[in-house]
Amino acid sequence: MVSSKPDLDDVVATALREDLGSGDVTTRYVVGPDLLGEARVVARSSGVLSGAAAAARVFEIVQPPCEYVALAPEGARIDRGDEVARIVGPLGSILTAERTALNFLQRMSGIATLTRRYADALSAYENVTLLDTRKTTPGLRSLERAAVRAGGGHNHRAGLWDAILIKDNHVAAAGGVAAAVRSARRAAMPVEVEVDTLGQLDEALEVGAEIVLLDNMSPAEMRRAVEITAGRAQLEASGGMTLEGAVAAAKAGVDRISVGALTHSAPALDFSLEVRRTWR
Repeated sequence: MVSSKPDLDDVVATALREDLGSGDVTTRYVVGPDLLGEARVVARSSGVLSGAAAAARVFEIVQPPCEYVALAPEGARIDRGDEVARIVGPLGSILTAERTALNFLQRMSGIATLTRRYADALSAYENVTLLDTRKTTPGLRSLERAAVRAGGGHNHRAGLWDAILIKDNHVAAAGGVAAAVRSARRAAMPVEVEVDTLGQLDEALEVGAEIVLLDNMSPAEMRRAVEITAGRAQLEASGGMTLEGAVAAAKAGVDRISVGALTHSAPALDFSLEVRRTWR
């Protein structure tokens, strides 16, 4: 079975190899091997910090290694101009590791920042859980899921092994919602099934699905679904869920809202690395 949570060192080493290749030729010829330096990582826009653990490992794994000192914790709200880390070590290593480390920071902080926007918008609806999806960057799921948590969201299933979620293609293969749910019962796990009509919702409820995913339903349809369900199952709204759509779903009374955009469409949060001093 493919690992559900790639080791952080493997992820970081892969990213470094991708950028480094046969060696950093610019640094090799421009920066002396005996030159030491101190640099700071500075936020160039406001948001929520995430990815520092990966960034730190980049500087620790690069050879010769550097010391990375975090100046802000995971999940901290940061403003433009804030210093989030200090790096000390061989200047060549600092410059070689710079882009890979910043890529982790900007990607994960972007996810955390977008998640925080959704979480803040839904904060008035105490019974609604904000969830991510499996629409993640290949190889980076564990980091991106951590970024969602840093932004105030929650994680949906980690992969295909830890929860049953019957999608439309499963329903088609099984011959209907009821048949699919009955078959899934053999796994002795809670069953979630996706529906896109109120008729399918009735089928799911009749066979005792614990969670029903309402796919691309309008706010009016979701309100009706809440009335029909009457607490017999948890209802999850999903499908192209914008910030406004998530709020509308919460108002409709659903229990869960899953948002693929948290990981597949989050804009990067900008950071820079600034060398403050050098010495030999």
